[in-house]
Amino acid sequence: MRAIEITQPGKPDVLQLCERPQPALKAGEVLIRVHAAGINRPDVLQRMGHYPVPPGASDLPGLEVAGEIVDGDLGDSGFQRGDMVCALVQGGGYAEYCAAPLEQCLPLPEGLSPLEAATLPETYFTVWSNVFDRARLSGSETLLVQGGSSGIGVTAVQLATALGHRVFATAGSADKCRAVEALGAERGINYRDEDFVAVVKELTGKKGVDVILDMVAGDYVAREVDCLADDGRLVIIALLGGAKANLDMGQVLRRRLTITGSTLRPRPVAFKAAIARQLREQVWPLFGHGKLKPVIHRSFPLEQAAEAHALMESSTHVGKIVLQVV
Repeated sequence: MRAIEITQPGKPDVLQLCERPQPALKAGEVLIRVHAAGINRPDVLQRMGHYPVPPGASDLPGLEVAGEIVDGDLGDSGFQRGDMVCALVQGGGYAEYCAAPLEQCLPLPEGLSPLEAATLPETYFTVWSNVFDRARLSGSETLLVQGGSSGIGVTAVQLATALGHRVFATAGSADKCRAVEALGAERGINYRDEDFVAVVKELTGKKGVDVILDMVAGDYVAREVDCLADDGRLVIIALLGGAKANLDMGQVLRRRLTITGSTLRPRPVAFKAAIARQLREQVWPLFGHGKLKPVIHRSFPLEQAAEAHALMESSTHVGKIVLQVV
């Protein structure tokens, strides 16, 4: 099969087209003939040598795919060979064939193409797990999304809005702020020339927000603590601004704040399978009702993976970047 491999840690041009054997299936896995694969920030970090591959996972990049099930023990799953699915995987998505745990496969949401569906698993699994499970966003609570125009950000804005929450989101330009507002955010906050703490406090009557989804960390964390309402929760899923932070822990104690975080890739199949079931029951129907939609900035053929990574690193995109394999 054709695949994209990382020849050595480095810039986008280290991604090269190669020939690899089709993956051998492990127990509980199915083989997917890949139609499209989503590109995510962890793929870039893996290419640069900053995101080690979990033991037993493919060394090929790619954490989400959509395509046709062509082999595997389907048991009583309800899936059959020939069914179109999208799937969260630990690696190997940048290829014509990819092995995926059966329990991490989902049917294509109503009305979506494989290209569109390939943009969903990584961001929806991540947002559901962190915003709605770990941070327990519920009821009439409010959410601040840092980096609202990213793939994760677009998903968080749309999903929280669809479920009835007030959402605010930061972005790096006026155009991106308008884009996140068009997707449901009550207010896009330009982090380059606005203080997100001051804006959020003004919009919430000085209360602050109940939950913050953060991909920055670093010196953002202290400001986010100031931005949280009493009993608020900050969930960190990436460290683009650095791994160290200075905090006023007195606020954490007095106001009963929670600071937590997680990474999805190394979690066991059973954990991800539980998320898949929740998504299928509670989120997938929202696509058919028109409350959610994939946002694709641009797609590239498989052999242009390097160009796709260069676009990802430019941070000029809104939404997802996708590799089209078929």
